[in-house]
Amino acid sequence: MSHQRVAVYYRDRTTGKEPAREWLESLKDRVGRSRIFARIHRAEMGNFGDHKSVGGGVMELRIAIGPGYRVYYSLEGSDIILLLIGGDKSTQLKDIEMAKRHWLAHKAEK
Repeated sequence: MSHQRVAVYYRDRTTGKEPAREWLESLKDRVGRSRIFARIHRAEMGNFGDHKSVGGGVMELRIAIGPGYRVYYSLEGSDIILLLIGGDKSTQLKDIEMAKRHWLAHKAEK
């Protein structure tokens, strides 16, 4: 099965902020960080794996390692992924609300 390659952006072009990259770089769990980057790369290749909508145009990549890492993203059209924020199961509700705010702010600036 072939998947369409998509572009992945860490930086919100409207604000210049990179909350997802900042979160990833702050992780002390090197194995977890490596697995998260691998999942992002697979998403870039069009294979999103274990993911679901959390509402408001925001999706959640679920990574089953460590504390249950999550990466929140939104799609712009069919070929661009904007990574919004990351976290784990313990901060899930707060992270979802933050991701939705980032996405709304991004759309408002367009």
